[in-house]
Amino acid sequence: MSQQPASANEELIAAATVLLLRDEGQGIEVLMLRRNSKIAFGGMWVFPGGRVDPEEQSDDELESARQAAARETHEEAGLVVAAADLVTWSHWQPPAAKDMSRAPGPLRRFSTWFFAADAPGGDVAIDHGEIHEHEWLRPQAAMDKHHAGDIELVPPTWLTLHQLAQHQTVDAALASARVSDPPRFWTRPLKTDVRALVWHGDAAYDSGDAAVPGGRNRLLLDPGGWTY
Repeated sequence: MSQQPASANEELIAAATVLLLRDEGQGIEVLMLRRNSKIAFGGMWVFPGGRVDPEEQSDDELESARQAAARETHEEAGLVVAAADLVTWSHWQPPAAKDMSRAPGPLRRFSTWFFAADAPGGDVAIDHGEIHEHEWLRPQAAMDKHHAGDIELVPPTWLTLHQLAQHQTVDAALASARVSDPPRFWTRPLKTDVRALVWHGDAAYDSGDAAVPGGRNRLLLDPGGWTY
């Protein structure tokens, strides 16, 4: 995929997140956490993760993210995974600052590596501070809950669940990720009748013309149901 990094004057916060996967009777389940409503992504259901700490920063961006992902998994879920066991899944970058909806407070934009791993044994332990709930969910079930209005998801989480739903087993999901270049979802908003996000590979990625013929790689955020 072509890489179009953010402008030099648009600082991105390095971050990482982990898809902890397990096989149950009806297919893959992934660990999801509900964040405290008073912090970043408040009230959203997300995967364990957070920003890369200063002491984890190095010239190797991916390795720094792995270290952060392993640490955040322990801090937020009480589970231990080795950084070396994390399989690179995808990379996400938000729209340019000028294209983002502004909420009160400082604008924070995250450059986030997503990883996947076979979930370790042991019980999930959340702190009831930053994290208020947890649940193992089948990807499609999580998307159905979102559609019903029972849980809130941000687009990267929703689309990652959509990707996971294509796999029948944890081994299949991890094997696919190991042999593929991690897709880079560097997001641009698209003007359509409903709110939409577009990524490289969509014919409208450069032009912004939603109707231009060609490939499609976009998420339509219709209130009646999101569609990829």
